[in-house]
Amino acid sequence: MRSGARRPEPADLEAVDASPVRCLDPETQAEMVAEIEAASKAGDSLGGVVEVLAYGLPPGLGSHVHWDRRIDALLAQALMSIQAMKAVEIGDAFEVAGRRGSEAHDAISWDAESGGYARDTDRAGGVEGGMTTGALLVARAVMKPLATLNRPVLKTVDVATKEETVSFKERTDVTAVPAAGVVAETMVALVIASECLRKFGGDSVTEMARNHAAYIDALR
Repeated sequence: MRSGARRPEPADLEAVDASPVRCLDPETQAEMVAEIEAASKAGDSLGGVVEVLAYGLPPGLGSHVHWDRRIDALLAQALMSIQAMKAVEIGDAFEVAGRRGSEAHDAISWDAESGGYARDTDRAGGVEGGMTTGALLVARAVMKPLATLNRPVLKTVDVATKEETVSFKERTDVTAVPAAGVVAETMVALVIASECLRKFGGDSVTEMARNHAAYIDALR
C-alpha cells in the first residue's frame, strides 16, 4: 500500500471489486496497471503481495497454549496453501523485524471515556500470543511471478535428449495476483469461521450468535 493511502474498509468492498487490480487507491492502481502492461509487452510475468483485512473480530479467537490452534499459524497454513504463495506476513512483521523492541510493539493505554483498553498502533496485525486481540486483523501473502511466460527465455533441459534448451512459449496471464486476493480473502474467512464455531459453538447460527453476544457482554 502506498504511503499515505487510505486503507480499505468494509464499505469500500464494491469499489475494490470494481478495480481491475482490486486496489482502492487510484494512484497505486494506475502504477500497477502500467507495470502489468509493460510486463505484458515484454512477454514476462509478475508476482506481488495480497493483503486481507478482517474487521470486527472478537478478541480470543485461536489459542495461546495449543500449537496447532494458534490463529496466526492457521492463517499462515491457509494462505500458504494457495498455489504460488511463497511467504505470509501478519501485521508489519517484516518491517518490525528490523526495529528494536521499543519501536516494534503496540503500547496499551486506558481509555477512560470508553472504559476500556486501547492501542494507538496495530503493528501486530490484530494477533498476539496466537489469539486475536480485537484489533484489525491484517494478513499478507506473497505470490511469486507465474512460471509460464509468453516468450521462450527460461533455460531448461529436454527430458528426451537431456540437452539444454529453453522453455516453449505458452499462453498465460501476466499476473494472477488480483485473482489470488479473492482466494486469500476466502481462506482467511474459512479460518475465522472455523475458530468462531470452535469458540462459540451451538447447533444453529442463531445459537452461535447468542453465544457470541454473551461472550462480548462478559468482556465488557
